[in-house]
Parts: sequence; structure tokens; C-alpha cells
Amino acid sequence: MAGVIRVLLVDDDALVRAGLSMMLDGAAGITVVAEAGDGQEAIAATDAHAPDVVLMDLRMPRVDGITATRRLRARARPPEVIVLTTFDTDENVLHALRAGAAGFLLKDTSPPQIVEAITRVAAGDPILSPGITRRLMDRTVAQAGAYERARAALAALTPREQEVALAIGRGRTNADIAADLAMGITTVKAHVSSILTKLDLGNRTQIALLAHDAGLT
Repeated sequence: MAGVIRVLLVDDDALVRAGLSMMLDGAAGITVVAEAGDGQEAIAATDAHAPDVVLMDLRMPRVDGITATRRLRARARPPEVIVLTTFDTDENVLHALRAGAAGFLLKDTSPPQIVEAITRVAAGDPILSPGITRRLMDRTVAQAGAYERARAALAALTPREQEVALAIGRGRTNADIAADLAMGITTVKAHVSSILTKLDLGNRTQIALLAHDAGLT
């Protein structure tokens, strides 16, 4: 099982879970280790099965996807979370990203794209659908003080870290950033880690949101 991405499916619709399970179990390098019907079950399943990636629905009974995402991402060794939702304009999607989700997909996303998303997120690259994410991110601009707070946070970074943060905000992968800025991938990863630590952020998605709040993307 070395190198195989362990996936937890979280959705209150058993048919959705069954379809995803059949599809993902046929994908190379991915295995579904457990399923959960709500956020509370997702937390217990994570304890029992230690997934690498969680596909998380938003609207579920007892504990919703946003709350579950926040709790999972607060752990010492958190799984990556991809929100899988029907609602492409729901504010809850943005809240989930801020809770630490690595990105989101719509439930009508094609199987190859879902597989690619899981693979990318497991490798540390967020999945942000450009059109939908742009609409959701644009709402943050109107929040009082968001621009000033983001600018102040980014000002605490070195010029090189600011360049990396801007590239992440534009959806560039580590390999892209390395090529764009003429540095090694190891150096890019070191800059990303430094940004996360300095700004007390949970993942690359939150760096991208901060860059957007600052009006840089």
C-alpha cells in the first residue's frame, strides 16, 4: 500500500458514496479506506483509518462539512480536505476553504477530474476551479478591513516570499513557481512552509485567499 492515496468519503447520500467508491477504487494509486454519513462519523473514521484525503460534502445532519473540516484541519497530522458540493455559489464553500479545505469540486465533476484533484491535493497542490472560486473570493473584498489585514500580513513576508504567495494566489503549482522564479522546488517548498508559519495559515488555499484579499490576483 506504500504510495497509495487513502481516501475517506463523507456524504449523507449513500448512493453518492457508493458511486464515488466504485469509481475511485478503479483508479490507480487510490483506495477508499472508509465512508461516513456526516461530519461526526467523518471524525471517527479519520481516527480509525488515517486517510490522506477526505472528500467532504457540506450539508449533512449532526455535524456539517464546514465544522468537520475545521476540526480535522486543527489536528497535528491533518488529512487534506476537498469539498464536494452541489452548490457552486453557496457561501458555505468559501467558509470551508477558510476552515482549511484544500479546494472544492462540484458533484458533476467528471471522474478523471476527481481522480486528478485527489492526486494533486495529496501532493500539496490546492484544487480551485477558477471561475467558481473567483466568484466566491470576490465576496471577501467587501468584508470590512479584509484588504488592510491582508496587506499587513503580506508585508511581514520577505520580498521572495511575497512573490511565492502571489504565484500561489494565481494558482501556480510548486513546479510552475520554481520555473517562473528560477529556483529549485525544494526552495519553493521552504518558502511555502515559511509563509504558512509566519502568517499562521493552514494550507496553500488560505495563502491564495490572502493574496486575493490583498488585491494581488
